[in-house]
Amino acid sequence: MEKTLNRIHPVSDPEATYFLQVSWEKDLGTGFSLLLSDCQCAWTGKVSEADISREADDIEMDREKYVEELRKALIAGEESAGKYNFVISRDEQNKACHFSYERSLKDGSFRLGSLKLQEVPSPAEVVKELIGYCLDSLAQLQAKTEHLQRENERLFNSWSDVEKRLEKCVEAKEELEADLYSRFVLVLNEKKAKIRNLQKLLSEARESAVDAKCSRDSIATTQMVIKRENNYDASTDEESENPTGASLPSAPERRDSSLLASPDIVDPAPRRKRRQRAAKPAGTGAKVAAYEAELPAQEKFLFCRITGKSLDLKRVL
Repeated sequence: MEKTLNRIHPVSDPEATYFLQVSWEKDLGTGFSLLLSDCQCAWTGKVSEADISREADDIEMDREKYVEELRKALIAGEESAGKYNFVISRDEQNKACHFSYERSLKDGSFRLGSLKLQEVPSPAEVVKELIGYCLDSLAQLQAKTEHLQRENERLFNSWSDVEKRLEKCVEAKEELEADLYSRFVLVLNEKKAKIRNLQKLLSEARESAVDAKCSRDSIATTQMVIKRENNYDASTDEESENPTGASLPSAPERRDSSLLASPDIVDPAPRRKRRQRAAKPAGTGAKVAAYEAELPAQEKFLFCRITGKSLDLKRVL
């Protein structure tokens, strides 16, 4: 059984103090018992579940809402002070007491319920019971307070430990950030230097590719010139060695050879070459060699064509 004890002041005598104890089994809506005392006399009564339903119907209020109003009026105590009024009227012999409880409104009040309480034969026992209930409640509150204090101390110590650990975590985080930043700077600088080196190598590779292409073009041109010179020298040598033993040329070649082989015209190319080889004046060889060394590959070829000299490919390259 659950109990609660409140101190009330009746509307008819606000200076008077009464103690109201409410007891119930499972829920206030299933019925409750009242014990009222002024420390000299005591009265008791009981409200059944049917009485609660009848009172709710009388004031035309939903039963659950009515039970909630009863809880606020009889159990809440100081929380609902000023919102509910109590009316106590006793007979001359204090044999009976009429007790009613009302809901206070701005323009008045309406009665929630009322009942007739009967006098208890031994008020001292009631007062003793009330004092024991107060002491038990006080002991429970003290134990609860001590438990809450211990829990508060434990939470405070835990909070202190968490705060210290948090400070350490913050310091470790700052150190880690500083370390990672320094490493990042080093890695970034290395990447920048590597990128610059790669860019430099790329530019050098492009330049070397251009130079190689120019060299290949120059070599190809030189080889073509040398090939043409060799073909020309071979043709002139064959003509000089076998002037009459060559096979019959085609029609255009026969016309050209007939003009060259006529008695009035003499082919001057081989003779001029042999004559130039044999008729070089003394003292001019060194000048010609020096002049020839200063000429590029194509001009050397032309110079050799004019002078009748053979071209050395290794010297040109």
